[in-house]
Amino acid sequence: GAPGDVNSNVLVSRSTGDAQLDKAVWQWLSWDKNQKTKEQIESLLRDGKHKELRDRLCCRLSFGTAGLRSAMGAGFCYINDLTVIQSTQGIYKYLERNFSDFKQRGFVVGYDTRGQVTSNCSSKKLAKLTAAVLLAKDVPVYFFSTYVPTPFVPYAVQQLGAVAGVMITASHNRKEDNGYKVYWENGAQITSPHDKEIIKCIEECVEPWNGSWNENLVDTSPLRQDPLKKICDCYMEDLTKICYHRELNVQTSLKFVHTSFHGVGHDYVQMAFRAFGFQPPIPVPEQKDPDPDFSTVKCPNPEEGESVLELSLRLAEKENAKVVVATDPDADRLAVAEQQEIGCWKVFTGNELAALFGWWMFSRWKENCPQDAAVKNVYMLATTVSSKILRAIAHEEGFHFEETLPGFKWIGSRVKNLLDNGKEVLFAFEESIGFMCGTSVLDKDGVSAAVVIAEMATYLESQNLTLAQKLTEVYEKYGYHISKTSYFLCYDPATIKRIFERLRNFDGPQSYPKCCGVYNILHVRDVTTGYDSSQLNKKSVLPVSKNSQMITFTFQNGCVATLRTSGTEPKIKYYAEMCALPEQSDRSVLEEELQKLIEALINNFLEPDKNGLTWRSA
Repeated sequence: GAPGDVNSNVLVSRSTGDAQLDKAVWQWLSWDKNQKTKEQIESLLRDGKHKELRDRLCCRLSFGTAGLRSAMGAGFCYINDLTVIQSTQGIYKYLERNFSDFKQRGFVVGYDTRGQVTSNCSSKKLAKLTAAVLLAKDVPVYFFSTYVPTPFVPYAVQQLGAVAGVMITASHNRKEDNGYKVYWENGAQITSPHDKEIIKCIEECVEPWNGSWNENLVDTSPLRQDPLKKICDCYMEDLTKICYHRELNVQTSLKFVHTSFHGVGHDYVQMAFRAFGFQPPIPVPEQKDPDPDFSTVKCPNPEEGESVLELSLRLAEKENAKVVVATDPDADRLAVAEQQEIGCWKVFTGNELAALFGWWMFSRWKENCPQDAAVKNVYMLATTVSSKILRAIAHEEGFHFEETLPGFKWIGSRVKNLLDNGKEVLFAFEESIGFMCGTSVLDKDGVSAAVVIAEMATYLESQNLTLAQKLTEVYEKYGYHISKTSYFLCYDPATIKRIFERLRNFDGPQSYPKCCGVYNILHVRDVTTGYDSSQLNKKSVLPVSKNSQMITFTFQNGCVATLRTSGTEPKIKYYAEMCALPEQSDRSVLEEELQKLIEALINNFLEPDKNGLTWRSA
């Protein structure tokens, strides 16, 4: 008999005694054509592991802050061939409804270098299946012939006039994970209501269509084009718009080390440095080639600081390179370290790098702008949990600063809107080392950020300054901004809800706290409910996000603190920043004040002992 018969025999003889689960098992075994993931489900069924089957099959992946992100493996709530096919079918349905010219304009597909042997699952294979679903429906697909940085997908969507694009990546997550990031025609990540609508469309067509499994379509279909060369060339050409000191770059004796964290970054960062006139940076040999196991780092997130930068710092010392740039595995984020006079290394935080980028992008604009350019037309943006240093620079220099909700998708959409209204956007960032220099890409981009930092360091060296010295100058001029971010783990959603509800009814029903320990609170903004005490009508100007918790307190002493839940992990995160005026220049006093305020915030508002929270210093 056909393999289908074997399955039905297995199924008939092995009812789980739960009709919903039986149906899910039946669907999985009749739809999944990946032998490895199919076998995972069959063996759970054979071993009577009904609880694990339920966990794997009775819930769906849902669109979060970055599209889909989950572990690779068998089941409807994991990333695998079948769930990627289902998601793409839903997206096809949604785009077909929204764009009459979908089949003229086409769709972009990119991927990183992740993979998992046990599930026969890799980013490239998932990308091929994504393309297959669309090609089988006569949609032209721009499918990159090799792995690319995440920013290349939104860039290609705009350059090629496609209606949308998908990048298969889990960025800097652990090696077990993968993801599916969706970009809209404007080159920004999708925001609501698109995500909700796409979920509905996915649920309308969960059974794979004929042709959806045909991953060879990318090699045989005349509708498939490879945009790699064109996009690479255009991207590098566009990059030179933010190159201001080519002659210094060509001559500099400064050396740079680059690590691509076992991901996609190596070739692209080399090209970007050449585009700016630099010698290419020295690569960390053990980390320059793709490795889905990320073998040399305990986690593939450059944000973890010195512990994960070990190899690059040692190489830099050996090569006498003063600056290390590290791109995360999909090259959309950037960490930077600089050797100090005394030989130790300073790893900059995302907020510190933003202070440098903000100073640099504005001062370059000022030096190079036409006579009649109005500073009032210039904008910089940051997410609301990021440093307010750009606000201080904007206030002093006369340009505009705006905040968005956390997540680069909000920045991308807002920037597009500003550009459409004739504004000039120089820079945007989020504290988790995501930077957007210029507006060629409406998303964070570690490739462009790496080469801009290199040019900044080169220019500063010609003025006998280091990045760290310049950072101090920026703070002295615009006011110190000292921030600390960390998180608590909490696996009980009810506890999280209780903590936030207590804050909303602190001194009685619907009354927020007026102080925290000895610290007086000036304003409260609750993005979850849409309340903001600093606005005349008491309504928050940021869009309400009901499904996540987020409250921001502004204190009388100039400190701003936010408590929020994570979009992707079981965490309560806190972000606190001391925003001092330029005349308050004693850093140690400010640091001590911030530390005390954070302790008060934790003890009074989070009550970790009472609520059983586990503390992590990030």
